[in-house]
Amino acid sequence: MKKGLIVLLILLSVFLAIGCTDNGSEATKETGTPVTEETPVSEQDPETVTVSAAASLTEAFKDMEPKFEAENPGVDVNFNFGGSGNLRKQIEGGAPADVFASADENQMDILANETLIDNSSREDFVKNSLVLIIPANSDLNITGVKDLTDPKVKKIGIGNPDTVPVGNYTRTAMTEAGLWSQLENKVVLAEDVKQVLVYVERGEVDAGFVYMTDAMTAPETIKIVTNVSVNTPVNYPIAIVSSSEHKEDAQEFIDFVTGKEGQETMEKHGFMALSE
Repeated sequence: MKKGLIVLLILLSVFLAIGCTDNGSEATKETGTPVTEETPVSEQDPETVTVSAAASLTEAFKDMEPKFEAENPGVDVNFNFGGSGNLRKQIEGGAPADVFASADENQMDILANETLIDNSSREDFVKNSLVLIIPANSDLNITGVKDLTDPKVKKIGIGNPDTVPVGNYTRTAMTEAGLWSQLENKVVLAEDVKQVLVYVERGEVDAGFVYMTDAMTAPETIKIVTNVSVNTPVNYPIAIVSSSEHKEDAQEFIDFVTGKEGQETMEKHGFMALSE
């Protein structure tokens, strides 16, 4: 009898032990850390692509931004607008930039010679034109560039020729017309084309030289006097900066700018296709 009771107690202990083990396993299963799924690409933090672009591209590129980001949800575009020469100097100084869009070939050539851009990604994407403008309420009889030599014209706004392409185009055009020596002492230098436009709008200068695309943004405050002939085409090149850590996304932006939708946006803001 005792022997049977002992066997019964042993079996009961074994069953209890097995039950505890199973419950423990279930508890572990219930309280263990669940396997996490990968976060979808669309919910991840987007890659930031910094685009250093000529000031004259401001309106067109800002208009393009939501369209590009909608097609590339993993990319966030950050713009840095300014005079092309100043932007070039920033890149030379190591400032973060993934794409450089210049208002002339010269600034891009300098970076190319210093191997600071990826030459294989470089291409011209639009062109512009130079115009002479005056304040809308001007009472001076300015009908062409030769009228700028009139003593009544005291101040003429231009971009700094050493750092701002529109200023360099202006100096070149006035030199070609044989007028630069007569106008140089009237010149008020600006940091970029937008500043020239503001000078004219406010009446701080009697006239100024800007791109047609910039003149189009201020139809009520300025008057376009005439187109100004320049022997050098006002072409805009774009390229990936060599130090970029986001070259694939940078190329996506360039492809968008040079593609159908990007070109339509540029033309809407007054830029011309290279074939025109």
